[in-house]
Amino acid sequence: MLYSTEGATAVVPMDQYLGLTWLPFKMTVATMLEVVYWAQNQCSYQAAEDALLKTLGLKINDDTVRLVTNTIGSLVFQKDCENAQEGYRKLNTGKLSFPRKKSGILYIETDGAALNTRFKDQSGSSWRENKLGLVFSSDNLYSWHDKHGVLQHQIRKKEYVSFVGSVDEFQKHLFACALRNGYGNYNETALLSDGATWIRNMKELLFPDAQQILDFYHLCENVYTYAKDIFNMEESVYKPWAARICRDLKKSRYKDVLKELESMDIRQTQKSPLNLHGYISNNILNIDYQSYLNKGYFIGSGAIESANKTILQKRLKQAGMRWNTDSAQSLLTLRAKRESGLWVKDVVIPAMKHFGGHKSLPFSGTES
Repeated sequence: MLYSTEGATAVVPMDQYLGLTWLPFKMTVATMLEVVYWAQNQCSYQAAEDALLKTLGLKINDDTVRLVTNTIGSLVFQKDCENAQEGYRKLNTGKLSFPRKKSGILYIETDGAALNTRFKDQSGSSWRENKLGLVFSSDNLYSWHDKHGVLQHQIRKKEYVSFVGSVDEFQKHLFACALRNGYGNYNETALLSDGATWIRNMKELLFPDAQQILDFYHLCENVYTYAKDIFNMEESVYKPWAARICRDLKKSRYKDVLKELESMDIRQTQKSPLNLHGYISNNILNIDYQSYLNKGYFIGSGAIESANKTILQKRLKQAGMRWNTDSAQSLLTLRAKRESGLWVKDVVIPAMKHFGGHKSLPFSGTES
């Protein structure tokens, strides 16, 4: 009211004297970064308020925590959008080079998961799909054998992108992420997914040289579901059958599997709403698992499945939560940066520059 009528930027002269009038929420940039770090790290804005009070002695209510988080998250997301548009523009104008000088494999994994929002679509549903992408390379894998002799892997460097919206916009973000992590430099690229049509189409458009791989464990889930249906849930029958089919598929005997499915009594196969023959046929180019294993490829997309829990479910799918899509996007962007090890580079430094702060100011969550 004072600003619109009198042009005043402070209620009392002390604000002006202390230089607080330019600060959003009357906080230093360092304090804003404290707020958003705890907001994305806790299960709710109220939990972030409690953590700030307990750890730092800062009394900041949950509404302010939310507003500050939206402000910083939106700033980071807009920067990501600019980078995504630039990478896509270079692709369309033919200005990207792909030297393919590096040995090894670049992995791209992607998946979608539902998010409950405050708005209903034309069908009456309030659920929206958050599309999540993960990119990492074989250069950043640490492997070892556990005490049982089973080979284990740890991804030491990876980057996530999270987007609530259309496939057209998400794929720009994923492509930019792939470029940042070496797409075009590696001799081989593998795209792992659950076989969704939109992912297959995206692969053809953006990563035509990549070998798409249908997540083996997702395929096995469908095999077991189909087996339960056609064998009337009789464990003694459906379990051995499904296990044998999965073994055959892992050994790339998919032609034999298709012949067996074709030979089955149609009255039996109609018991299942799942068309397993069609599902395998539609992914026939993406299930040569024996060949993939011989080349050292992963055949499971467990990393992206785990990421859905870490980035989305742990923070945005608590009991009773419903989201404004802009707030959800801001928070998901921040969580993706934190889990990617990019908190300082992509959150702290841009915020300091934008709000005129000094990057040497203290804040939580620093990472080298």
